[in-house]
Parts: sequence; C-alpha cells; structure tokens
Amino acid sequence: MLRFLSIPLAVALLAIGHPALAQQKFENLDRIDSLVAMTVGANLGEPGGPAAPVDRRLHLAACPTTPDVEGPVFGAAIVKCNALGWRIRVPLVAGGAAAASGPVPRSATASRYTPPARAIPKDNVVKRGDPVQLLAGNASFSVSRTMLADEDGAVGDTIRVREDKKSAPIFAQIVEMGIVRVPGFKDF
Repeated sequence: MLRFLSIPLAVALLAIGHPALAQQKFENLDRIDSLVAMTVGANLGEPGGPAAPVDRRLHLAACPTTPDVEGPVFGAAIVKCNALGWRIRVPLVAGGAAAASGPVPRSATASRYTPPARAIPKDNVVKRGDPVQLLAGNASFSVSRTMLADEDGAVGDTIRVREDKKSAPIFAQIVEMGIVRVPGFKDF
C-alpha cells in the first residue's frame, strides 16, 4: 500500500521541484533576437542588424514551433508564429548591404514614412472597405494588424478603421497605400 501512495507523491514532488518542466507561458524574446540576427546576418546595432532588442514588455504567447523570420522587408525583419497568429516587426539598422560599398546616401537612410521630395497627389489611396495594415510601435518594436477602412482618404489624412463591422473604430493616419499608423507612434 505504501508503494502505491509513493508514486503519485513522487510525481507531485518532481513537478514542484522542476518548474522548467512546466510549459512556458510566454515566448522567449532572447530566442527571437537570436533568430533575427541569424536571418539577417548581422548582430544588434550593426549595419543590417536589429536596431534594438525586442521590447521586453511584449508578452507573446509561446509559439509551439520555431517562429518564422522573414526579411529584411522595408527596413525590418518580420517574426511570426503561424500556429498562433501573432506577428511583430523588428526594425533593422540601415545600410546592411551598402556598408561594404561605402557610405549610404541620405535618401537610402530616410525612414520609409518620410514623404518623398516630389509633391504627393491628394488622390485617395485608401477607399472605404479596403483592408489596411494598422501599424503601432517605436524605434524598438512595432506591431501590425489587418483592419478595414471606414472612410476614403489620401496620404496624411486621418481616417477611421476597425477590425470588423461590429468593433469600435480607431483613428489612424494614412502613411501610404494600404498602410495606416496609430497617431502618437512617430519614431519609426
């Protein structure tokens, strides 16, 4: 009888004594930093590498598989967990490929949100009902989500967007065709 009681007791003590055996609740952000550095071929702060580590305030659900890293795409690496549906952008330091060929021209280092030197036509680039990418973040991290436009608008206009027809609207500024950002996050 003592032998049968000691087995469940031993299993319970093993689980209490080894918290590493318990499933991790949040994604390991150091692993994401390493994956991004390996994918882009440059370390933190180097030309072409991540501009900053992933913001430690992010609490992403632990991905059951290794997160996919794509990039560089528009000056950032995209890290996503297809199994859970989350995706983050990790900004990269400008000049990765150009570093070996000499100084990077000013126009190449400008943010993709900097308007071009030519005049921007005031034509509507977003139409009501169009899917748009809503961006929020700063120089260290950014988060995006697909939303629907409630209004027509040109580059620079502030329009309402929402996740679906029943959700509350959010005001966002049009950056370019199909991309809007949350006002107040201007350090991209």
